[in-house]
Amino acid sequence: MEVVDLSQVLWSDMPVYHGDAQFQCTSTFLLPGGITTQYIGCSSHHGTHIDAPYHFFEDGETVEQLPLSDFIGPVIVVDVTDKAPRQRIMWSDIEHYEERIRLGASQGALVFFRTGWSKYWLSQEYSGHPFLDKGIAEKLIEFGIQAMGIDTFSPDETPVYDLGGTTKDYGVHQTFLGAGAIIAENLTNLEAIQDGDWTVCLAPLKILGCDASPVRAMAWKRGTA
Repeated sequence: MEVVDLSQVLWSDMPVYHGDAQFQCTSTFLLPGGITTQYIGCSSHHGTHIDAPYHFFEDGETVEQLPLSDFIGPVIVVDVTDKAPRQRIMWSDIEHYEERIRLGASQGALVFFRTGWSKYWLSQEYSGHPFLDKGIAEKLIEFGIQAMGIDTFSPDETPVYDLGGTTKDYGVHQTFLGAGAIIAENLTNLEAIQDGDWTVCLAPLKILGCDASPVRAMAWKRGTA
């Protein structure tokens, strides 16, 4: 079975969202013969991860409360690789996908947005990604989509903090998570599943009361599992 890895590698020097701690993985116990244990210190938003509604809403569901069925299903990859840095992506830019998304919603599909920005993962350009207008989130919720993903830090714009940018519009997060849906961020390799029929899995760690979780996102050809 062909399986495509859609996750970034977790390591100490990987990019993190402004203000977040760095990832840690250090040895804590070592015995002769190679027996070892390691301490993992990470944010709930490190690397490829999902946001649960609780990330923005105190009464929202946490990761362990969400049904696993929300994280597994057929995927529709929306190609927006023609967009420029920090360009807002409008519904009018992707409305030719509407019929596929409507049909996919009835089959429990997830919708991923491929900006191509994962190629900048280890550079400063990664923060300058295109971003979604909240109208797209409103349409997806209207159609019944319960999970969306993107190959950037966020579906919303990431401010340039070192240039004084602190005002943040969380319209996509507020709309999508506010409807009880989930968001996956920092995906990669979406070009590998752009065409054909693929099933994806974004299952989070079962962490009590947590707002988000790193995931090992993956995809396989439908009908081969």
